[in-house]
Amino acid sequence: MNSDEMRGRQASVDGFAHEHIAAGILMKKYQNVSLVDLPLSPYDVIVVFKKEDGSEDIIRAQVKTAKTSISFTGGTRGGVDRVYKSGVKVYTQSTKTSDVVIGLTPLSNNSFELYFVPTVLIEELNQKSISINRIQALKNNYEIFERCKDRDFVTKKCKEYGIL
Repeated sequence: MNSDEMRGRQASVDGFAHEHIAAGILMKKYQNVSLVDLPLSPYDVIVVFKKEDGSEDIIRAQVKTAKTSISFTGGTRGGVDRVYKSGVKVYTQSTKTSDVVIGLTPLSNNSFELYFVPTVLIEELNQKSISINRIQALKNNYEIFERCKDRDFVTKKCKEYGIL
């Protein structure tokens, strides 16, 4: 196996592991969390919140490995296996596809940071990725995560943070 193939395999393993790690971190905090076992879904994790009236609110999250930046695109493959037969096309995350993109940054084997980027912010930014240096205020910001669908709140806070 050549080194490009090994790097591609490791990136794939890391991606799946990071989905599980993010789900585990969220499960410790919110309990009702699940990985989505739908290979063509534009999101990886769902978190279910009970509202005061007894109904449920669901947050759909896409998990991305984030070393220096977070990509907001999906539907592509890297490495040697770039041929698609499923008809999936490249897309940018939006409120139609998910509610939040979670950038997971591995600090060590047992330590991780989560960057919560609401798709309402992605729509406002109108770009395909963002440097994690620019969104430090979103690191482990669970208030942003919990209110990721509230466009007014997210926009106001991201202006305060200097992201918008």
